[in-house]
Amino acid sequence: MTDDSKVKTRDGDASELSLDDFARLADLYKNFSDPTRLRIIIELASGALCVQKIAERLGMSQSAISHQLRVLRGSRLVRYEKEGKNVRYALDDEHVEDILKVGVEHVKH
Repeated sequence: MTDDSKVKTRDGDASELSLDDFARLADLYKNFSDPTRLRIIIELASGALCVQKIAERLGMSQSAISHQLRVLRGSRLVRYEKEGKNVRYALDDEHVEDILKVGVEHVKH
């Protein structure tokens, strides 16, 4: 199969996902399945934070948090904002928080 092959979604709507779309979707869920990355996403759901603050809240080293943030940025789940010399990280958009909320609701159900 080539990357431009299309596979219809199960719900029967008109949208179609390419194999590349499926790979990106799997990467999204992979990031949500990692406990450390998920904890970072939860922290950022309350607002933008610097690496030091995230590390303090999670009881981890700044380098470990930076590594995980780099992965999350690569998957477009978080973005960074520069404020002078300071860098603060935030969720990339409202979809990330929506995915988090649905997951939490499912777990609590």
